[in-house]
Amino acid sequence: MPTPMTPKQRAVEALNRRVPDEVPTFELEFQLEDEMFGHPFDMPEYSYENRSKLSAAEQRKLIEKYVEYKSYVYRQLDYCIIPAYSPFCTWDDWEGGRMSEEYKLFLRLMREAAGGRAMLGSHGDCTFAIPDGTHMYDFVYWLADDPDGVKREAQHSVEVWKRNNAALHEAGIEVSLHCSDYCYNSGPFLSPEMMAEFVTPYLSQNIANCRADGMFVIKHTDGNIMPILDQLVDANPHALHSIDPMAGVDIREVKRLVGDRVALCGNVHCAALQTGTDDEVRESAEYCLTYAKPNGGYIFCTSNVPFHGMPPERYTMILDIWKKMRGY
Repeated sequence: MPTPMTPKQRAVEALNRRVPDEVPTFELEFQLEDEMFGHPFDMPEYSYENRSKLSAAEQRKLIEKYVEYKSYVYRQLDYCIIPAYSPFCTWDDWEGGRMSEEYKLFLRLMREAAGGRAMLGSHGDCTFAIPDGTHMYDFVYWLADDPDGVKREAQHSVEVWKRNNAALHEAGIEVSLHCSDYCYNSGPFLSPEMMAEFVTPYLSQNIANCRADGMFVIKHTDGNIMPILDQLVDANPHALHSIDPMAGVDIREVKRLVGDRVALCGNVHCAALQTGTDDEVRESAEYCLTYAKPNGGYIFCTSNVPFHGMPPERYTMILDIWKKMRGY
């Protein structure tokens, strides 16, 4: 009998659109650690205000304590990619791609705790996302009044994040999670033509830079991606994440259209997990594994994240379904 793959090996196979021995799982972020494992990741003792009062030895012990709990939680969840976020994730010089020593230590200890069993992931997107309500009008006026300035800023961000992502990879990050959201449930916040002018060329460059450094890239966006699906795939990420059923995106159809070009992650209905019936949750998880699993190239996860307020028993339910259906 062949030796079972590790979660990391399964992720590598899936991200390369091959067939692992089992469907892997992960989440962009996990917010149910308090409900499921006893206490939150980020407690007051980890704040900068508290850390700044400690000696170097005390700070190291605090980071070790944080890593011990975080790595325990993700090992229990059997994630193939660990979202390596923490209160220690700071940059001394964001423009220059220089990480704080605390952050470097955190990543090194997380990498050691993972022991090659899982990869580490971190945010690495540099592209314009949907502006919040405070800045929406400013962004729209900027696009209209100074389109060349918008493009210069987009190109500058590419150059900055070329250095940042290289530094992240050197510190142990193997998966760049590109998390700029582009779409509402009705479609992209910019027209496909404007996306092609102001967003996707810079997304393509950022992904190419990450790939050149040896990183995997998972491109996340919620909402209805169908009008820009080809642009997202042409940008050449290893995988697309969310495949949002709340926006009517059907993973079966996306798999049919582009499954030979990109891996897929997600599609388990977050709204059903929050407020739906058990049957709706079960149907959503089983649908994903039935139609996205064949021929590989799929990582099982929710259509966003297991967020605070979601009933933990619902998330446990979909993990139980995954365990029953994950084998090839």
